[in-house]
Amino acid sequence: MTRATFRAFPYRQLALAVSIMASVVSSAAAGAATASAPELTEQQRSTAQKVAAAGVPLAELAANAPDSYTVKSGDTLWGISGLFLQRPWRWPELWGMNLEQIRNPHMIFPGQILHLDTSSGRARLLVGKPLSDAVVKLSPQVRTAKVVTTAIASIPFNLIEPFLNEAVIFESDKLNGAPRIVATQEGRVLLSRGDTAYVRGDRGQNTVFRIFRQAVALRDPATHEVLGYEAPYVGTAELVRGGDAQSDTSGKTEVVPDTFLVTSIRQEAGVGDRLAPVVPHEYENYAPHAPQGDVAGQIVSIYGDALTAGQNQIVVLNRGAGDGMERGHVLALWHDGRREVDPTDGRRTLMKLPDERHGELFVFRVFSRMSYALIMSVKEPVKVGDRFTKP
Repeated sequence: MTRATFRAFPYRQLALAVSIMASVVSSAAAGAATASAPELTEQQRSTAQKVAAAGVPLAELAANAPDSYTVKSGDTLWGISGLFLQRPWRWPELWGMNLEQIRNPHMIFPGQILHLDTSSGRARLLVGKPLSDAVVKLSPQVRTAKVVTTAIASIPFNLIEPFLNEAVIFESDKLNGAPRIVATQEGRVLLSRGDTAYVRGDRGQNTVFRIFRQAVALRDPATHEVLGYEAPYVGTAELVRGGDAQSDTSGKTEVVPDTFLVTSIRQEAGVGDRLAPVVPHEYENYAPHAPQGDVAGQIVSIYGDALTAGQNQIVVLNRGAGDGMERGHVLALWHDGRREVDPTDGRRTLMKLPDERHGELFVFRVFSRMSYALIMSVKEPVKVGDRFTKP
């Protein structure tokens, strides 16, 4: 279907089709989905309401914005926004293109059809399946259909879910005082899943732990100040039995460590590795949004052992909650311009080429002074020291 063809459909017929579909899908799903949908901020509502009044300028549309799109399982709000808009994080504008039908942008479901209407010189979205030009007589009837109750996510959650417990920044070097593996089953050098580890240290009342390597200090690229400590994730372990001091036959006191079972492994564990309690998973439907105020900083490190990073990899930022950073913030990624010599002026003048914007970051976990971000898109390899700003 072309845009020109879509414009010819009578709006009332389209609205009727929408209302029929909405009654089947939305009312059945609203109860379960609304409870888990994230709160919408006043800024997001305000942006959507402004767009609702005027529509989106055609210049803001993506070059190949489709005339219609059927939402599929696995789609995300970010991905759908990117189909219609040049800047996918500006999803409140996409939402505002049809506030009447899309009451909550997190309540878009697989099977719904989104249509782009540009007939008024401004872009708007319509939800539903348009009818043909022919007059259709509708009569009451009972239809049995599978109702989809799972709304689409804001971003590809599978990309960040493994890091919600594994990627941790400690504000102090507290792992130095955490329980530690002091011996292994049968004197093994490395431990795998199902092996026994012997642990000493104050574990409190906790019985399930994450295993980490020794923490490494993370420094601000500009000031070289230590902002926190990051420890490579090793795996998990559970307490089997507690240790205690006991006396041998001569009456001498002996230390008996706790016994732990290694329950999962990302890399082999060993003596000296530290234990930290498992924290609850932070499963949320993250809402992409731009920071309200100015935000600028640099990449502190790349998660893992890589020297550079690409799309769908994790980086650490030198800004955190204390700097106004929030979960869901979208940031522009900049590549520093190269320094080159001008070969044309006869004096070989040293130049610095302009910085180039070459990607977007999505902040998914925020600590006091630093944050973790997912590289959503990028043109060149990302390295430590690269800048980010408000998009």
